[in-house]
This record gives sequence, C-alpha cells and structure tokens, in this order.
Amino acid sequence: MNYQEFTDHAQAGRVNELNLISIEGGIYLLEVLMDGSSGMLKDNAGKTLHLRSVEHARDLLKNLPVVPFYLVHCVVHDELCGMPVNDRSEMRMPISFHSSWS
Repeated sequence: MNYQEFTDHAQAGRVNELNLISIEGGIYLLEVLMDGSSGMLKDNAGKTLHLRSVEHARDLLKNLPVVPFYLVHCVVHDELCGMPVNDRSEMRMPISFHSSWS
C-alpha cells in the first residue's frame, strides 16, 4: 500500500501494528499489519519504500494515531548455511512511536 492508503487506514483505526524492519546496508522497511495480513509501505511508483532511520520512520508517522510499533532486526545467523529453515529467529523490540528529539 502507498502512503496515502496507509494514512487512510491508520486514521480509520484499521492498522493493528507496525514493524520497522532493519536490513543490511542501513535500510529500513515499514511493514503494516492489519486485518490478519501484512504488507510493506510502498512509494508512488509501487516500489517498497526505503527509510533511512528510525527517526525517518517516526517523522513519517508523526501525525498518525499511535499503534504498537516494533523495531525488527533479523539475526545474522539466519543466513548461515545449514541452519534449519524453521529455526529462523529475529530480534523484535517495542520502540516509541514518537521521537524524543521533538
């Protein structure tokens, strides 16, 4: 979903939670969970929106209703050869929806 669709859903109270996924290279992706499904926030061209930081995400969310917000880091050993597929893990921790800088 694009940003306008996301804000419409958020204002209507349909967004259950947000996961800010940190991936290698300093890129963050915003996963939106609602109605038992999830999707990534996309730009106007339909490509997954790449955020630069946690603060960049917070700036994007600052005018929206507060929902549970998590920072997700994939654990590096997930990519090791020989690891069972079902043994994947991640570090997921709640973070503040609003910046402490403002």
